[in-house]
Amino acid sequence: MCVLFILSVTACALLALFYIRLCLDIHSLCGQLDEIARGSHLELAVNSRQRVLLVLCQKMNQVLAAKDTSHFRYDKAEKQLKQSITNLAHDIRTPLTGASGYIQLARECQNSDKKDHYLEIASIRLIELEDMLEKLFLYTKLTNEEFVFSEGSLKKIQVFPLLESCLLSFYTEFEEKGVSPEVSFSSESFCILAEEDALKRIFMNLIQNALIHGTGGLTISQREIVSYPPNSAQYSCRNTACHPELSSQKVSGIIFENPVQADCTLDPARIFDRFYKADPARGKSSSGLGLFIVQELMKKMGGDVKAEFHDHILRIILLFSI
Repeated sequence: MCVLFILSVTACALLALFYIRLCLDIHSLCGQLDEIARGSHLELAVNSRQRVLLVLCQKMNQVLAAKDTSHFRYDKAEKQLKQSITNLAHDIRTPLTGASGYIQLARECQNSDKKDHYLEIASIRLIELEDMLEKLFLYTKLTNEEFVFSEGSLKKIQVFPLLESCLLSFYTEFEEKGVSPEVSFSSESFCILAEEDALKRIFMNLIQNALIHGTGGLTISQREIVSYPPNSAQYSCRNTACHPELSSQKVSGIIFENPVQADCTLDPARIFDRFYKADPARGKSSSGLGLFIVQELMKKMGGDVKAEFHDHILRIILLFSI
């Protein structure tokens, strides 16, 4: 009886000790969580050897790390969005202010020739503004996940005549720059499956991009390209016998090439980001949405687009499945 009593007292003492230790560990965790709530980035830790507490502590650290990462990404995205809105507001205000100024000059001018000249420049500024707003509207549509091309909207389109029509619409701009675009197609009857208005917008954006940011002529060519899956770069070889998942496919590529300024620091990895601009001076009229729209329209049509930048030559490659 005495032995049983001693064992019971010992068990109760051990349980009490375990309970006290558990309370102290939980109290310590609560204190650490209070510190984190006040902005600390410390990692939770406990002195206990209890597996349950150690696992709990580990899981809480994982949740806190994920929360910190998410918060960091949110802050970064918010800053980028604010900067993008500021830049876009500046870009919209520039042609609007210019148009307003030239209209005011035209009102005050008595010389009819000068008045016509001022009104013509104001008209050009308003066209620039209209183009920016059109791109912004299209951007809002493309960023909506529910936006898809209607069934049957993708049709067989003869590319060369459509491209030729787009180039002709920039005839004056090419003349002012003193350059002529060079077009090289394997066949003028070359066709792809696409949505006509979307393909036209893609061509217009790429031509406009070359005119605004390029320093010379524009070369447009068409040829078949061997395409590999996006993750193929991680393999040391592209032998499909070793890696069946790397089976290549032939796609039809339409390539836009133009030289850019020697001091230009283009980043091909970011060139299709919304509002991305390589020109820090932002002296050129551009919304920063042109290439983003090109990428989104290509994806919506089941194609892809890539950018390469070597020896001050920017190459934009449109990829259409054959």
